Amino acid sequence: MLRFIARRTVGAVVTLLIIAAVTFFLFFAVPADPARLACGKVCPPELLEQARHNLGLDQPLFLQFLSWVGGIFAGRDYEGLGHCPAPCLGYSFVNRAPVLETILDRLPVTVSLTIGASAVFLVFGVTTGIVAALRQGRPLDKIASVSSLIGASVQIYFVGTLALYFLVYKNNILDQPAYVPFTENPMAWAGGLFLPWVVLAIIFTANYTRMTRSTMVEQLSEDYVRTARAKGMPGRTVVLRFALRGTLIPIVTIFGVDLGTLIGGAIITETTFGLQGIGRLSVRAVTSSDLPMLMATVLVAAGAIVVFNIVVDILYAFIDPRVRLN
Repeated sequence: MLRFIARRTVGAVVTLLIIAAVTFFLFFAVPADPARLACGKVCPPELLEQARHNLGLDQPLFLQFLSWVGGIFAGRDYEGLGHCPAPCLGYSFVNRAPVLETILDRLPVTVSLTIGASAVFLVFGVTTGIVAALRQGRPLDKIASVSSLIGASVQIYFVGTLALYFLVYKNNILDQPAYVPFTENPMAWAGGLFLPWVVLAIIFTANYTRMTRSTMVEQLSEDYVRTARAKGMPGRTVVLRFALRGTLIPIVTIFGVDLGTLIGGAIITETTFGLQGIGRLSVRAVTSSDLPMLMATVLVAAGAIVVFNIVVDILYAFIDPRVRLN
C-alpha cells in the first residue's frame, strides 16, 4: 500500500508539473504582451513596466518558467510589491496582493458548497439508484428513470433562478443564500447554503441515480450474487455485502472527479447565488485580465482533481477485494 501511495504521489507531482508547464507556456508564450494581461485592463504605464520586470519578461522563456516554478516552492520577491511567501502562485497586480491569499480567502466558500452538495447528491442518488434497480420494471423504477432524465436535462442557472424567485423573493420560505463561516454559526452556515446545495445536487443526483441503477442491475446478475442467494443469504445481505460493493467502484470513480471539479469552482452555481468562491474568482480574473490569478485557479482545480483521483485509487482496494494495488 505504501509503495502504491508513493508511486501515485510521484506521478501526481509529475502530472502537476506538466500541467504547470502547459499553463505557463499557454499564457506566456501565446500572448503578445503577458505583462499587459497580468496587470489588468486598467494599468498605468509605471505599473505595467513594473509587472514586466517582476514577471521576468526580459529573460528567456525557459528561465521565466523556472523562476515561476521555483517561486511556488521557495517564494519570490517582487520589486516594489514585497515578498510572496511559499507556496507562491504569483502576485495579482490587479488586487495588489499574493494570489494565494485571495484563493485561500475564497476557498472556504467553495469547499462548503462542495461538501453540502456532494452529501446530498451522493446519498439521494445512490439510494434512489439502488431502489430503482431492486424494483426494475416497476412503477418506482420508471418514476426514478424519468425523474433522473429530467434532472439531467435542466440547467443550474434556470433552476436556481426559479428557486430564488419562488422560495426567497416571493414567498420568503428561505433566506437569501449567503456564506457564514461554519466556526461562527453552524446553523447559519447550513441555512445560507441550503438552497445552493439542493440546486447544485439536482443534476448530480440524476447522474448518480442512472449510473447506480445500471451498475446495480449488472451486479445483481453476476454469478457470485446468484450463488449468495442460492445459499439462502438474506436479500439485504446479498445487496449490501455483495452487489453494492461492486456497484461502488464506478460511483467512487466519478465521485472523485466531481469533487475535484467542484473544488476547482462551481462557476454557474456561485454566480447564480452570488457566492464569492473560487468559481466567481476565476470569472473575475478573466473579465479583469488578471493573468496570475487565472493561472493559479487553473492549477488549484487541476491539483484538486489529481489529489482526489489518488484517494479514489486507494479506496478501490477497501471497497472491492478483487482490486489489487500492486
